[in-house]
Parts: sequence; C-alpha cells; structure tokens
Amino acid sequence: MPILAIILLFASATLHALWNFLLKSSQEKYIAMGWQVIISGMMSLVLIFFTGLPPRSMWLFAVLSMTLEAIYFILLSVAYTSHDFSLVYPIARGAAPALLVLWSAIFLDEKLTAGGYLGLAMITLGIISIGATTLLQNHGEKPHLKGILTALSVSLIISIYTLIDGTAVKNGPPLPYALSMFVMVPMVTTPYLTRSYGWSHFLQAWHRNRGYLLLGGALGIVAYLLALFAYSFAPLSYSGAIREVSAVIGAFFGWKFLNEQMGGIRVVGSSVVFAGVLVIAIFG
Repeated sequence: MPILAIILLFASATLHALWNFLLKSSQEKYIAMGWQVIISGMMSLVLIFFTGLPPRSMWLFAVLSMTLEAIYFILLSVAYTSHDFSLVYPIARGAAPALLVLWSAIFLDEKLTAGGYLGLAMITLGIISIGATTLLQNHGEKPHLKGILTALSVSLIISIYTLIDGTAVKNGPPLPYALSMFVMVPMVTTPYLTRSYGWSHFLQAWHRNRGYLLLGGALGIVAYLLALFAYSFAPLSYSGAIREVSAVIGAFFGWKFLNEQMGGIRVVGSSVVFAGVLVIAIFG
C-alpha cells in the first residue's frame, strides 16, 4: 500500500469526521445537511469553470454516484436526528469495508494478500466494536434497532458508491469528476428537504449558523477529493477500509465534545483499527 495513499486517506478521514461532527452538533440536522450540500455544490460549480467537465466516459459513473450520495446524505441526516452519533457513525462506516472487499474482488478483480485480509478484518471489527459499546451501555434499555438498521443501510450505499467512484478515477481525472458530483447532489437533496421543512427554516438556519455551514461545505469537498486521489492509484479494498478510520475519529469527537461515553472497549477498538492500518501498510 503506497504511503502517500495512506497519508491522503488519514487526512480525508479526519476532515470527514469533522464534517459529520458539525452536522451532529447542529440543532436542525436535516437543514444543516441541506445547507452543507448546497454550499459544497456552489463551491464546486465555481471550481469546475477552471477544471472543466470530466470526460464523457465518466458521466454515467458521476450520475450513478450522485444518486447514491444523495440517498446517503438523506439517510445520514435521518439517523443523526434521533440516534447516538457514536453508535450510528461507526456502524455505518465500519460495515462498508467488508462489503467493498466483495465488490472490488467481483468487479475490479483485486487480489489481496493474507496480511491485507488480516488488516481489513482488524479495521472492520475495531470500528464496529466502537459503535457496539453504545448498545452495551444501555443498561437494560431497548437497543436503537432503527438506528442500527439505518446505519447498515448507509454502509451498503457507501460500499457501492465507493466502488463506482474508485472505478471512475482509475480511468479518468479525479478533480473534475468529484466537482461534477458535488454540483449534482443538491439537485436531489434540496427539493426533498425544502418540501419537508420549507425555505423559511432554511433561511433561519443560514442566518444563525452560516459560519460553520460554510466550513462544513468546504470540508466535504476537500475530504472526498483527498480520498479520490488515493483511490486513483491505490487498491480500492485497502483504501476504502483505511478511510474508515474516520469512525474512530468521529467517536473521539463525540466523546470529547458531545459528552458521549467512550470506555475501555472503544479504546481497544480504536487501537485495533490503527493496528489494522499498520498491517496493511506493511503487508498489504
């Protein structure tokens, strides 16, 4: 696994976790999600005038990925509205690598080493254990089954659009491809959210929180661009898994700033994730 790819993916994971933390910290999460997507789209529209459109061979990939990402954003905002950030985020991100390994083997004919499989297993189990501790800390309360099912649905979508994006950028330029996707996503999410909540709520949220909404929009663009550059020259199975270190960082943010619990199991899970990344770096 190239060291440059690992560095890009760690940077992407950190920014992605921060983006999700800003979303969870907002009072009206649906609307914050809508604004962050709109802002990302507007910034990308400006940038695409300088980069140009992606080649026509990438357009179908961009449309498919845009559709899945729009569904991802909507499901994620639903999950964060009523469920513990440190439960939903690690499960949603943690189950995706296992699915991505399957898709990459079938559609990209990627063949991993024994050390690579071990590292992937460590990352997946470590991330899921971080989220599972929320269930263990319920003290007899009913598990948040709806949150778990929503998170698993998100993980399936993540694995599919990562496959699509990874395939696209291995055969074309990552920057215009990513910008075109960001331009298209709000075309789907904005009508859905404004129909549910109305433009008046959107305007109120903008006036109250424009600073962090602008920051969230910028973070979303940069985080995914870094990941796509890594996908373009590194094995997708490894890259998708390493990017999910964002779940560990997200759990830390939830503990540090949102008063969510982070006990010994999460600490161990985090250590296993980082050990898994090290195994991939050396033996993958």
